[in-house]
Amino acid sequence: MSRQAMSIVRKVINTAKAPSAIGPYSQAVQVNETLYVSGQLGLDAKSMDFVDGGVQAQAKRALENMGHILEAAGTSFDKVVKTTVLLKDIEDFAKVNEIYATFFTAPYPARAAYQCANLPKYGLVEIEAVAVVGEVDNQ
Repeated sequence: MSRQAMSIVRKVINTAKAPSAIGPYSQAVQVNETLYVSGQLGLDAKSMDFVDGGVQAQAKRALENMGHILEAAGTSFDKVVKTTVLLKDIEDFAKVNEIYATFFTAPYPARAAYQCANLPKYGLVEIEAVAVVGEVDNQ
């Protein structure tokens, strides 16, 4: 095989529809057909302030922000294969789950959820994802 045929493509994904990174990282990085979406907070993309309404409003906005990033990469929630949910308070798990269920349908992605001592900008929830870019044959 030629060297070019074996090369791995790495592409940074950015969109103005989602909050800009608040540190030295990218909104998402695509490596071949795999997209790694950085943790999304419940921030308004323009003001960079948290939305009002508590953990459910922040979860909804975090997932909306994620949706903009997925769209910028040419993929969608139905191609997400893994998420990680970080919560300031694990007691909010059920509340976040209600919102989460409105963005994902079966077959659901694999998921882990953790309580953290603190999140960036003192957020209540942060959600990251791994998705596939391209056609998926769900079996």
